[in-house]
Amino acid sequence: MAPVDLTPNFESPQPPAKYCVLSYPTPNVLLVRLNRPKDLNCINMEGHAELHKIWEWLDAEPSLSVGVITGTGRAFSAGADLKEWNNRNTAGQKREMVPSGFGALSRRSGRKPVIAAVNGLAYGGGCELVVNCDLVVASSNATFALPEVKRGVVAFAGALPRIVRTIGKQRAMEMALTGRTVSAQEAREWGLVNRIVGDREGEVVDAAIEYAKMIAENSPDAVIVSREGIKMGWEGMGAEDATRLANDVWFSRLQAGENIKEGVRAFVEKRKPKWKAAKL
Repeated sequence: MAPVDLTPNFESPQPPAKYCVLSYPTPNVLLVRLNRPKDLNCINMEGHAELHKIWEWLDAEPSLSVGVITGTGRAFSAGADLKEWNNRNTAGQKREMVPSGFGALSRRSGRKPVIAAVNGLAYGGGCELVVNCDLVVASSNATFALPEVKRGVVAFAGALPRIVRTIGKQRAMEMALTGRTVSAQEAREWGLVNRIVGDREGEVVDAAIEYAKMIAENSPDAVIVSREGIKMGWEGMGAEDATRLANDVWFSRLQAGENIKEGVRAFVEKRKPKWKAAKL
């Protein structure tokens, strides 16, 4: 398990966390650990709302640059809480998902990157939220699946139109129509996973934090704008339209800030940049 050795000073209070554990393993990095191991980290409706507030806080809190999400125990997340779902069906109650989707990530746009540290099985909604994370690190025993068709439901939380852009039509069809399990190695070959590490406890989190540290060392403004440019292309905007919008809107904001000047100055002076919190 990654060491927690940082006690940050926040400009805004940390949101309450009932279904997950929040920690700060290195400067500017938020680690969110889903914490329902007996339920394979299934996320109920209250948990979605809780995570929505946490990711909104990540975006707004100046002292944080990157988020990492993982699970406690042998699962990353087995998806929806089907017991709760069944109870709501019996009572005739609707399931009102937060606008940011499953785990408040599967449809999230957001400002700051979130890295998935997949420590075990990621099924259903758990897989859906992985699809929309910015980077994915998986343990060698991690598995991925969209098994909704086996339960008569559909992966409606945002993965279907997104995963096809990552792994292609035929592979996306294979996952969504058969519901079969995909290994970490196969997921990496398909482009869904950036890196595979061993399955020792905490190893996948440590690897994800290494990525997070590399990101957090960069200009927070430049990270936000770079992520936005890639996201616009991934979500279907044409390359030239996305470039034009990025230049007209995002790059002009970047130029108005101090970090772009500091980065150039530090390069010329051959020293490490002293970044300020993102102001975009």
